[in-house]
Amino acid sequence: MADSFAIDMLEATSPGAKEHLIETAKGVISVAMFGDPEKPALITYPDIALNYMSCFQGLFLCPEAFSLLLHNFCIYHISPPGHEAVDATGLVGPVGAAPMSHDDLALSADDLADQVADVLDYFGLGAVMCLGVTGGAYVLTLFAIKHTRRVIGLILVSPLCKTPSWSEWLCNKVVSNVLNYYGMCGLVKELMLMRYFSKEVRGCSLVPETDVVQSCGKALDEMQSLNVLRYLEALNGRADITDGLKRLQCRTLIFVGENSTFHLESLHMTSKLDRRLSALIEVGRCGSLVTEEQPDAMLMPLEYFLMGYGVYRPSEFNISPRSPLSPTSISPELFKPESMGLKLKPIKTRVSTT
Repeated sequence: MADSFAIDMLEATSPGAKEHLIETAKGVISVAMFGDPEKPALITYPDIALNYMSCFQGLFLCPEAFSLLLHNFCIYHISPPGHEAVDATGLVGPVGAAPMSHDDLALSADDLADQVADVLDYFGLGAVMCLGVTGGAYVLTLFAIKHTRRVIGLILVSPLCKTPSWSEWLCNKVVSNVLNYYGMCGLVKELMLMRYFSKEVRGCSLVPETDVVQSCGKALDEMQSLNVLRYLEALNGRADITDGLKRLQCRTLIFVGENSTFHLESLHMTSKLDRRLSALIEVGRCGSLVTEEQPDAMLMPLEYFLMGYGVYRPSEFNISPRSPLSPTSISPELFKPESMGLKLKPIKTRVSTT
């Protein structure tokens, strides 16, 4: 029923949605575009082994978030190399990327950020809003640092900004070796699901895993292991961009689950951002993939954040959005904990103070 709703709404608001294969200086990547290209652009980028269907489906299946985002933006879902889906007419469908060759050029995280710039050039986009999850959040943040005038806002979910910790680096190396020799086997899937979700929704011997975890597990089964390996290696070799955060000129909204593997890193990143232009939303009883595990928790903070750009959520789907995005001075009140949903459980909100 939820999938049917998503498809119906996309057909109503995003006629002509299609997947573009774009030749960049670093190779071909896929971008699924939804919505009216005359509207302001929202760029998305998923985490390792995910694409827009498995990373953002929960958020876009939330009717309120759907009306907020699809009525105000044209969505450009960038897939990491080899992570694209065949069906770009809805939020469900098979994963259909062809396996990359061992001879294909290995890309760095810096290369992935450069590809984002090529995508904007391809579509003739100027300044954009960005939404990224974990590895994708790192790529979009790096892009924003390198192209400060091309990003007017960052919405980051469980973001990264430092080099991998020893434990993350080692785990990624184990996953890389297993992927290389055995493909997307049970061990890799288990480690990936631990990366994305909290223990509560992953289930145990007495409690079955939730539908969202089962759906993600099926999506992982269909991913090409070599493609996942390339993205994983790029992120495992990422540089520390903490100092570059000082150059950001855009407002930033960070979501992180309190049970996320990257919780401390997200807190560190928030502490390095300009506290006048950033806010941190901690989501209780949630892992890293807030967009899938608790997408409803994102709605109110997103509304307050986007209000500063003249964006609003229509009460009915047939109401036209406001005129194109143009950043305005945002009231500091919007970033106070009480304004960002502190009283709404399970959201725990904290504004950076250092």
